[in-house]
Amino acid sequence: MESALADIEFLALSPNRVSVLRLLAEERHTRRDLAVTTGASQATLGRILRDFEERSWIERVDGAYVATATGELVADAFLDLLSVVETEHDLRPIVEYLPTAALGFDLRRLGDATITVPSGTKPNAPIRRVLDLLRESSSVRVFSHAFNEGSLDVIERRVTDGEMTFEGVFSRDAIDAVADDEGLRSRLTSLLDAPEASLRVRDDDIPVATTVADDVVHLLLRDVNGVLQASVDTDDRAVSDWAHDTFETYWDAASPLDAADIRE
Repeated sequence: MESALADIEFLALSPNRVSVLRLLAEERHTRRDLAVTTGASQATLGRILRDFEERSWIERVDGAYVATATGELVADAFLDLLSVVETEHDLRPIVEYLPTAALGFDLRRLGDATITVPSGTKPNAPIRRVLDLLRESSSVRVFSHAFNEGSLDVIERRVTDGEMTFEGVFSRDAIDAVADDEGLRSRLTSLLDAPEASLRVRDDDIPVATTVADDVVHLLLRDVNGVLQASVDTDDRAVSDWAHDTFETYWDAASPLDAADIRE
């Protein structure tokens, strides 16, 4: 194990080593190619190539260098680890707000996700992010423990204008909160009357507010006190599959909602 850890450290301590091994695992390169692509000096490249040859990670073929089978193995494993750690770094500030037990996908799928957090000048930045997605989408599905005013406003307007189809499953508390506000109740009634909208209500809890806007899945994250802390959105296929499967499960177990259910 010690020798393996030493080789991991050997790679990790030099971005140039990582870059060269990645390039040679992809295809054959000359030393000049490597210098142009990495920006490393000839002296640095010479040391890296010698070190790699000593470990049998690369070989020289017809004046160029290419990774051996074991070199490709090391490159693939190290780059996978690097990707996981980069994703962890991105998620670290918000991981305590992720309802991981309810997320049926590998967190590595969030490697290319957009993370939006509130700031002093934009305290509602996560909400603004989902509103931007709603304004650009033609097909939207939502399952959520809340139906915020901004989302309801955009969805109702775009659905009634014929610009969007909408399906939503909301917790009973979310619908009751909207029904208790006269202005919001009016918008919800209008939405329920639209032929391109279908809503259902779920008596059990919905642990995460999820919006599927065309090909993008957006999660609103709150702390235990219900305070908005961040949002995460991605067009990753596995996350999309999870979101649609979860929506269908909630939809099948929920009750249809119509305007009569929310009138005073």
